[in-house]
Amino acid sequence: MIQGLVDRIPDSTLSVIAETLAVLIDQIKNDIPQKRRASIGRYSIVKALGAEIYPLLEEAGIRVLKFAEEIFLNPEHDPFVRSIAIQIFSLYSIKTGDLGSVLPYFEKAAADQDWIARECASGLVRKLTRAFPGQIRSWYLELVKSDDPNQRRFVSESLRPVVENRWFHKDPEYALGIISHLFKEAEPYPRTSVGNNLSDWMRVNEGLAWPIVQELAQNGDQNSYWIATRACRNIVKKEPVKVMRLLDIEEYKYKNRRYKLTDYQ
Repeated sequence: MIQGLVDRIPDSTLSVIAETLAVLIDQIKNDIPQKRRASIGRYSIVKALGAEIYPLLEEAGIRVLKFAEEIFLNPEHDPFVRSIAIQIFSLYSIKTGDLGSVLPYFEKAAADQDWIARECASGLVRKLTRAFPGQIRSWYLELVKSDDPNQRRFVSESLRPVVENRWFHKDPEYALGIISHLFKEAEPYPRTSVGNNLSDWMRVNEGLAWPIVQELAQNGDQNSYWIATRACRNIVKKEPVKVMRLLDIEEYKYKNRRYKLTDYQ
């Protein structure tokens, strides 16, 4: 089906192509067993389709970057279809070594009005971070100072120490040195991401992350304190007293979980 779609590109409008891709995404999703949809959702489909389409575009003599640009820049297209274009941008950069041509698209995606495009882009940029760590670091350091809270959140989400960023485990300063610029973040949306990022680090390397959380809790800045509180959302399960004493509180609440200091005395 994908080969047939690519073969029709020269004679089809981009709107028809986008609509066909949107239908294909839904069809693939519906074929995934219900119990596996939590781990294999539309984001996984986007990555797989982008990887399948890319070489077919090349074989058909279609300008890959131009095709992806025209799909991505139309806000009327399905956001997951636009995210396939973002995947194609990343694959293009990896194959050609041309990072400069694709970063402006990721910057646009980071500020996109549709949260799906933003979320997909924050994951899809991770392969570029690993491939071009030195070049892309300076880009992150500029983007982390953006006036747009969505772009600041994009930086934090992109640099979480998740499976795709496992190399951070051996070089934690790479990611932490960048997100440290957000340790006093006032806007709730990116601030939550920073807290989640540090919560991830507490799982990966508590010995490294705990002193950072301590500093944030005790430096007198209310936003830093909020981030520290959020960062403790997982460690509180096993060390509630340690967390509540650090935060100087009698009770820690997160979603439907509640820990009271008096229960441990």
